Amino acid sequence: MNIMYSSTRDASRKVTASQAILKGLSEDGGLFVPDQIPVLDVSFSELSNMTYQETAYAVMKQFLTDFTQEELKSCIRAAYDSKFDTEEIAPLVQADGVYYLELFHGATIAFKDMALSILPHLLTTAAKKNQVQNEIVILTATSGDTGKAALAGFADVKGTKIIVFYPKNGVSPIQEKQMITQKGENTHVVGIHGNFDEAQTGVKQMFADQELEKELAEHGYQFSSANSINIGRLVPQIVYYVYAYARLLAKGEIQDGESINVVVPTGNFGNILAAYYAKNMGVPIAKLICASNENKVLYDFFETGKYDKNREFMLTSSPSMDILISSNLERLIYRIAGNDAQKNAALMKQLTSEGVYEITDEMKAGLKDFYGNYASEQETAGTIRELYKKTGYVLDTHTAVAAAVYQKYQAQTGDQTKTVVASTASPFKFTRSVMNAIDESYDSKSDFELADELSKIANVKIPKAIEEIRTAQVLHQTECEVSEMKDVVKRFLHV
Repeated sequence: MNIMYSSTRDASRKVTASQAILKGLSEDGGLFVPDQIPVLDVSFSELSNMTYQETAYAVMKQFLTDFTQEELKSCIRAAYDSKFDTEEIAPLVQADGVYYLELFHGATIAFKDMALSILPHLLTTAAKKNQVQNEIVILTATSGDTGKAALAGFADVKGTKIIVFYPKNGVSPIQEKQMITQKGENTHVVGIHGNFDEAQTGVKQMFADQELEKELAEHGYQFSSANSINIGRLVPQIVYYVYAYARLLAKGEIQDGESINVVVPTGNFGNILAAYYAKNMGVPIAKLICASNENKVLYDFFETGKYDKNREFMLTSSPSMDILISSNLERLIYRIAGNDAQKNAALMKQLTSEGVYEITDEMKAGLKDFYGNYASEQETAGTIRELYKKTGYVLDTHTAVAAAVYQKYQAQTGDQTKTVVASTASPFKFTRSVMNAIDESYDSKSDFELADELSKIANVKIPKAIEEIRTAQVLHQTECEVSEMKDVVKRFLHV
């Protein structure tokens, strides 16, 4: 079965998987979606005997149908190798009756590695398949984790350059140090004087700027994206939900066909959308629990059917979720609108012009698989502290948001279904917030001293990603206003 991709804003634009990966974003500002979600063609008993790499092939071959078996297997081999510090790639750890799917064992200790370690290989393979002669410029906005994972993935990859914009005062000190010390002749990092939504909007505007596209082409460049708007990011994320179910089955924790719930800490909506796609492929997921921090635009949307970004932007201890425009939600809106690109485009236009849109009651019915809630800063810290006291297991701030929301869900529903929580970052990435949650007396120490303390109390080795940046030289010092983003890009590229 050959799967084609179309824009969420114009269904008549059809492209192959490799073309969708290359483009990143459609010319009309829409996101690429598959014309259908394929059903898994292997049984869960077969999947339960597969490695992560074998599972990745079983899932991805069904979405990326214009890649040959050898091309796809080669991308998977190059991505999921010794750069991950566990053989399992995504281990499941049980703590206090919940299964934590640890997605942070890659090079930059956050879940973005799961997709961004394979995206450069998918992208360069796609370029060859489509006889692309231009150099590919990866243009990305980050709320903290995507940036470093993309930089690490694309550093010194032939035929590519990468430019990452991040909110100068909106990421953790460790996240910033990871980005500004990144090596690689083709890497550029810019701190903007603004928030993530402004960075993301600026990047989207550059993608839609046809004059800029023409100028770049004249100089031998074309844009692509490493953000979760790229379907080449989304498809690899589906894999770990299929894998988690298969591992629970292999361990005898569930029966074949038994339903599980999935809890995902959510900002840009890509990670939970991947779980939704996994469910539609046939993974028995009952509830998709969408966990927000104090920027609770998604919680309000699931409660009311109204998406309203006109609110105060909060800086929290879970900065990767400090987002008011959840880009990937558009893919879900398109689907619950009956794959009606016109209806979706009208809602997105309203979001751009008024900052708000409301879905119909009929569309709301399409959200029945989701439950949304949020955790305050106090609740997030309390969850880290309580779980550590009870079990010795330490969560990062984002995973703690998910755990706190899951507790609210259980209290409200009494649902005892076995549950997987997507553990999206290592606690070492947010040492100050994590250690302060456990005991405020730690606050006087430096971030790296806190990493040493965390290693002691959690009995976990300090990840290589942290050790590497302790003494690393700062290589990127560019800052700019939001209005200057395009000029900065042109300057980097000598356009």
